[in-house]
Amino acid sequence: MSVTSAPENATARKAEPAAAPAGTHRLRGRALILSTQIVLVVIVLGTWELAARDKWIDTFLYGQPSGVWTQLLDWFQHGTEVGSIWLQFQVTLEEAVLGFVIGSVGGIVLGVALGRVQFLASVFGPFIKIFNSIPRVVLGAIFALWFGLAIPGKVATAVVLVFFVVFFNAFQGTREVDRNLIANARILGASGWKVTTQVVIPSAFTWIIASLHVAFGFALIGAVVGEIFGAQHGLGLLINQAKGNFNPNGVYAGTLLVAVMALVAEFLLSLLERRLLGWRPSNDRDPDPSL
Repeated sequence: MSVTSAPENATARKAEPAAAPAGTHRLRGRALILSTQIVLVVIVLGTWELAARDKWIDTFLYGQPSGVWTQLLDWFQHGTEVGSIWLQFQVTLEEAVLGFVIGSVGGIVLGVALGRVQFLASVFGPFIKIFNSIPRVVLGAIFALWFGLAIPGKVATAVVLVFFVVFFNAFQGTREVDRNLIANARILGASGWKVTTQVVIPSAFTWIIASLHVAFGFALIGAVVGEIFGAQHGLGLLINQAKGNFNPNGVYAGTLLVAVMALVAEFLLSLLERRLLGWRPSNDRDPDPSL
């Protein structure tokens, strides 16, 4: 009996389906998430379009998806009142990137410096808190007065918005570094500069990278808000003109273009994060495939 049962058991084991690899489960999870997101977008846009066509909502105030699409086609085919749509893209992107780079570099440098040197934190801390308490809209209006319609005013607004997001993350990340690591590096003869560059900054890098994801969105906000206050070109100017002409479809179309720009930037920052933080163990990374 034992002789005949062994082949049967072997046959049964061969008949069992092999477990799906982890990559397959990951792809299925992403496909499920993407399909659910598409369904939600279709439901929202379809309900909005149906409500507009059946006069449940006033299209003069709320617009409709088909009108937004028509506005986008008109901009891309015939341009805008202030030039081609690509020129508006270029101006807004230039302002946002400059504000992002300047604000991020300043925030990282000052955040790490104040996090490492208590004297600097005690001296400059109150001034930073006071400056951070000023509403950004007020600063945007001030920069519009100082720089007029030129690009530097929008860049300055973006810099202010980006700086504080990155600064506080860099500062807190520096303060959260394991003191044992710093002590061990000093015992091994590392100078203060080497401790900062080889221990503190790598340890705080996760905090800094996380802030950059949010920072570019704030850079776009700064650029667009600055253009709304006054500009010669840019997506913010298009949104402001559409608002002044009581064209809700134009407002939504401009907002959609800004959102697309932000999503592309988020995708590129995610690629940069994976490359720069590839040394981390896999269980330290976000398991959610949508993030």
